[in-house]
Amino acid sequence: MFNKMLPLFKNIIKSLDKGKIIAYPTEAIFGLGCDPTNEEAVCQLLLLKQRSWKKGLILIAGNYKQLIPYIDDKRLTNLQKKKMIATDNRAITWIVPAKKNTPKWLTGKFDSVAVRIINFKLIKNLCFLYNKPLISTSANLNGLQPCKTKEEVISQFNGKISILEGFIEGYKNPSEIRDIITGYLYRKG
Repeated sequence: MFNKMLPLFKNIIKSLDKGKIIAYPTEAIFGLGCDPTNEEAVCQLLLLKQRSWKKGLILIAGNYKQLIPYIDDKRLTNLQKKKMIATDNRAITWIVPAKKNTPKWLTGKFDSVAVRIINFKLIKNLCFLYNKPLISTSANLNGLQPCKTKEEVISQFNGKISILEGFIEGYKNPSEIRDIITGYLYRKG
């Protein structure tokens, strides 16, 4: 099955390599993303969303290893790492300590970074093929509802964004957002 999906990913990965913004289905909505190491691409995404860099962005990854360049792994206990890796059919974005060299375009005004190890196979496979995490923010223009279909993405963004074919996983709400150190709940999932 994975080999049948490779053509789907080929153009998306080319777009990411060229510093383009992409749209893709996630657990509950379509997300917008780009290469998190490409400052110009991230700035374009923030401009498109009319989102302040100070808020920071979410990184989604196929596994924990992909997050190590961005998170201060030494400040996490084994139990906290296990929580981040757990696959209990819930989408949880964790606020974790960031490495000191993690770019401000990812952390915003914080010394932490928001990360999620994604269980949704389509996007997990994309992260593995791209070999790094992706930026993940809701696919919507400021003031509009997040897109739930490819057609809504095309309508809101005038067909100017590469879209990974697929459907959202069917969760009712976007991911829960929780602090890994304190357990504080920022957003209920």
